[in-house]
Amino acid sequence: MNSVCVPKRLVRVTGLIVLLAAFAAAQTVIMPLDQVKAGQKGKGRTVFEESRIEEFDADILGVLANTNPKRNVIIARLTGKNLETTGVIAGMSGSPVYIDGKLIGAVAFSFPYAKEAIAGITPIGEMMALSSEKKKSGPSPLSSEIPFTPTLSLERLFELRKDIFPARESQAALGQGLNPLKIPLVFGGFSPRVMEKVGPFFSRMGFYPVKSGGGAQTLEKPTALDMVLREGDPVTLQLVTGDLDLSAVGTVTYVDGTKILAFGHPLYNLGDVNYAMAKAKIITVVPTLDNSFKLASTGITIGTFLQDRTSGALGEIGRIPSLVPFNVRLFDDSTNLREYGFKVVADPILTPVLVNMSLLALLQSEERAVGDLTLELQGDIYLDTGPSVQTIHLEDMYSGNFDAAILDAANFITAVIFFLGSNEFKDVGFHRIDLGLKSVDQARFAALERVWLDKYEAAPGETITVKVFYRTFRGEMRVEEVPLTTPNLPAGSEFQLIVGDAASMQQVETGIYRAAGIVPRSLNQLVRLINNLRKNNRIYFKIIASKPGLFLRGEEMPNLPPAMKSLFASPRAASPAPTELTSSTLGEYQIPLPYIFKGLASIPIKIRK
Repeated sequence: MNSVCVPKRLVRVTGLIVLLAAFAAAQTVIMPLDQVKAGQKGKGRTVFEESRIEEFDADILGVLANTNPKRNVIIARLTGKNLETTGVIAGMSGSPVYIDGKLIGAVAFSFPYAKEAIAGITPIGEMMALSSEKKKSGPSPLSSEIPFTPTLSLERLFELRKDIFPARESQAALGQGLNPLKIPLVFGGFSPRVMEKVGPFFSRMGFYPVKSGGGAQTLEKPTALDMVLREGDPVTLQLVTGDLDLSAVGTVTYVDGTKILAFGHPLYNLGDVNYAMAKAKIITVVPTLDNSFKLASTGITIGTFLQDRTSGALGEIGRIPSLVPFNVRLFDDSTNLREYGFKVVADPILTPVLVNMSLLALLQSEERAVGDLTLELQGDIYLDTGPSVQTIHLEDMYSGNFDAAILDAANFITAVIFFLGSNEFKDVGFHRIDLGLKSVDQARFAALERVWLDKYEAAPGETITVKVFYRTFRGEMRVEEVPLTTPNLPAGSEFQLIVGDAASMQQVETGIYRAAGIVPRSLNQLVRLINNLRKNNRIYFKIIASKPGLFLRGEEMPNLPPAMKSLFASPRAASPAPTELTSSTLGEYQIPLPYIFKGLASIPIKIRK
């Protein structure tokens, strides 16, 4: 996924950044782990308010060896700056600790419900190994394992990725032990309802969801000082930026030129990543009984985090992050226009989750929370698939009470992003995504009443007039008239005319194809599936007759001659084996409506002798 959001001006100051950062880093001396002993006195650095780096005391208690294979943790008692009462603070992850001016590591762990600020420190040697760690392959694309579906909820996304993001078990249940410090996750612009929905998931992952400010930060004319981070400075890993902001707050541990190390423990432990890196301002420390935390607001984007691993995060100042831009235009029935822009990290695992959250936040904040609502969606996805940009058009209608329409619209867009971004066939980048949603404060449903034909027996090629009677949500009876051409079938035979909504047609096809769902076999087929998705505001007409056919790799091959059918059914020609069909689709038509249509009817028609 290749799209950028940081202004070009960012690159012009790189030379000054290198000079200033190199000068700052030149003073840092490293103390090897084997020189760290119990009884030594150290000093830590972090920000408790605004941007002032302040020192706290760290009394070394000992070293826990092999806490994980070839991983060690330095244990220290932290005092000063009110740490005796707050305990180790969420947001201190990465705070550097020095002995005799030599850096030993980063504050990264604590004991749950401890009465003193006993911290675990990740040795700096393990953090510095980040730059030389080998790349690891990411998780297998889930879209190759599950059938394509036009809707994916947040709950379903979390379930699909439970192998990547298992819930962390409580140490209180397992016995006392070191936990990675919780990371304040700043929600800027997100509604309380969205936070309530996603908060428990992020809490299980070791984050501390916090409602705060942020977003809409730009860096049009950066100076060299804007682009510098110091050891002990607050830093955020930005997942969403723009009119919405979602950022994880930590502390810079070590600076080497334009490279920085931070956090001291993993966020998602996804290995090689591409997350936006931004400055932050600490408003205050909020002391609480269970977990005191830094209340922060996100600042300007200044670079990219490149690795997220067991011993922390590696970032580079001045490097432009890959982000997916969203432009959202909201219209109401009075043609009032509201425009929003936000960007999310380009990541096959996180992007669909962040897209769903962001769309819910925007729509729920702008639309009514109670009562009937209809949303009309028009959108375009611009894909970078190589030398050119490919466009996928999105269109549909959603209606219901409370926030049913909002959820349906967000879940549809999420599904499209998920299957495109995690496809197994080709790396694609989201160049840009434009969405337009028109809202009407009423339900717009229509139900099928009856289907009338001017004849139920016709010769091949003869026109049949079909009238579909349906009743709107206001009780009005309406009719749509469609001329259909009788298919070329033998005299005395019969075919079925099926009239129905999108979901009913799907059920009919599931019965015919004897397939629970379609797993795309190529990127082109996936794009075709998305472009040909049936819409909720359509009446569909399908002509089916007893003709041999095949269902192969998710697509129907109707009305095949026997020789052609044998060729495709040969084990040498197809893998997996196709499903043989006794009935084939001879034609399909649709009529758009200003309502969401519901209903199904099947009418037999004979071919005149």
